This record gives sequence, structure tokens and C-alpha cells, in this order.
Amino acid sequence: MTTRRSLTLVAALSVGLVLSTSTSALTWSALDLGTFGGSTLDGPATGINASEQVVGTAFTPSAHAFITGPNGVGMTDLGTLGGSFSRATSVNAFGQVVGYATTLNGDSHAFITGPNGVGMTDLGTLGGSSSNANGINASGQVVGIATTLNGDSHAFITGPNGIGMTDLGTLGGSSSIARGINSSGQVVGSAQTGNAFHAFITGPNGVGMTDLGTLGGSSSNANGINASGQVIGTVRTLSGDSHAFITGPNGIGMTDLGTLGSSSVTIAYGINSFGQVVGTAYSTFSGNGPPPGPLGPRHAFITGPNGVGMTDLNSLLTLPGRGWNYFHTAVRQ
Repeated sequence: MTTRRSLTLVAALSVGLVLSTSTSALTWSALDLGTFGGSTLDGPATGINASEQVVGTAFTPSAHAFITGPNGVGMTDLGTLGGSFSRATSVNAFGQVVGYATTLNGDSHAFITGPNGVGMTDLGTLGGSSSNANGINASGQVVGIATTLNGDSHAFITGPNGIGMTDLGTLGGSSSIARGINSSGQVVGSAQTGNAFHAFITGPNGVGMTDLGTLGGSSSNANGINASGQVIGTVRTLSGDSHAFITGPNGIGMTDLGTLGSSSVTIAYGINSFGQVVGTAYSTFSGNGPPPGPLGPRHAFITGPNGVGMTDLNSLLTLPGRGWNYFHTAVRQ
């Protein structure tokens, strides 16, 4: 009997896949999530919860957010806020989905659904015309970015079940964006310090904003956080390269996760409760002739606990023959 680990990845380029590994042996499998009848999803599947409900965006033929049932089975169209477009970005343990969708007048607003993707509620803005939701925790606190009355873009957090929207401010500049939140309401993202953007972490329920700094370069971005406050993202090094990073609990310290093989760029997108990190690695293209992609071929990676080691997921799985050339990854908590 195969037992699923607490780690499951979502990956998609031209189709959606759920990847899983057993505890007894590192054997990987892939599940095609399908589409709404079109030939492709609109970008990668973007989130997964403990029941392996997957969220993302697929063409209807318009691009609409979707959620699957447990174990990635079935695909339900979440609709829009009156416009033609929606995109799902994250899902919590109860199947509450967040993302953004166009309204009847064409503005893009953040949304939250009820459990299992039922219903779509407009979260509004910070006084401006637009907002995007990027993350949600188990209590339904939502984080993202919204325009203010004066036109600036600021990170926000809501209360449970998306009630209310609070401006998280910046690190001294005019802009910020929130990308992740944990069960304590600690928020991560990036904020303008003046001439550059730095990764930040807040205290519980979004209180306070701490600059996580860089690894000698000019900028950093935080993309995810786990229950203990370990933060992951990407950072500029002293040499100017972009590398994935991980911090200790509550954002203390920043460790360079390095690169994968001959890759020059790594980006961390997700982290689970064990500190296992997933992300993407690629090389900037140079030379004559057409490249395999705009920045060369991309490979998904996974690390061991606390970010130790980096393994190429492409080497562990044979993908369907549908024009695949890279992974984008999300990790189940």
C-alpha cells in the first residue's frame, strides 16, 4: 500500500499535473488535471491544500479560475465578478480560494470564495480601482496588493474569511506587495525601501513590517512562509545573481540556497512545515540560434528539510509528451 507524504507538488505548463511521492520509496507520479475544453491551462496551477484540491486558471475559452476536488479530481469553474476573467492564486485547508477577477466595469478585484470554492466575494480595494489576492491561511485571512486612494499600490491583510482590508504600509517607499501568510497571520512579501524592493515579514496578524535585507545585492522578494516563520523567496547576491533563499524561524537570518547544476538563477516559490522548499531554476540564454525558452530551459527543484540540498524534479519524473520544457511548483503544507 502506498502512503502519501505530506509533500505534494503542483506543476503545469500546457497541462496541469499533481505530483506525489511515497514514503517507502521515492517514486513520483503525475496526474493530468485536464482543461475546461480548451487545449491549455492559462499558466501554471498555483495552489494545493492538504486534501490535494488544486487551484489555477484555465481557458473556457476566456481565462477562468478553477478548483478541483480532492486528489486533483474534477475541475470546477469559479466564474468571475461580473467580467470576463478570473485567476486563482491560493487555497486553504477548507477549500477557500483567493485570487482576482474582473468586475462588470472591467476593474480587477481580489476575491475569496467559501469552502470548496463555492461563491465568489469581492474583497474591494484600499480606495483605488484594483486589488489582487495572493495568499490565504486556515482562518481565511487574505493577503495581496491593492491600490490606495492616491494611486499607490500597497500590501494588505484582511480579517478572518476575508472581512475588512488593512493597509500594511511599506518600508519607506511608495509600494509593497504581500505574497504569503501563515497560520499566525505573519505576512511576507516585498516593499520599496527607496530605490529598491526588499523582502519583509510582519508579526502576527500583519502587525509591523521588518526588512529581511539581502545577501549583498540590491533587492530581495519573499514568496512564502511556513508555520514557524521560515521565509523563502529570491535575493540578489553581491555578484548580482538571483538566488533562492530561506530564513530561520520568524525570518531570522537569510541563507543562500544556491543553484541547480549549470543554472544561474533560482527562485523559491513554496515551503512546507518541514522547511522543504520548492522552486524553479534556469540559466540566462546566450549564444546563437533560438533558445529553448526566453531564459533557457527551466527545471523545478525541491530541497530537503530546512532548505538543505537541491534536487532536480525533472530528473525524477517522465512528463507527458505535450511540449513540456519546464516546471512551476507549489508545495502542500
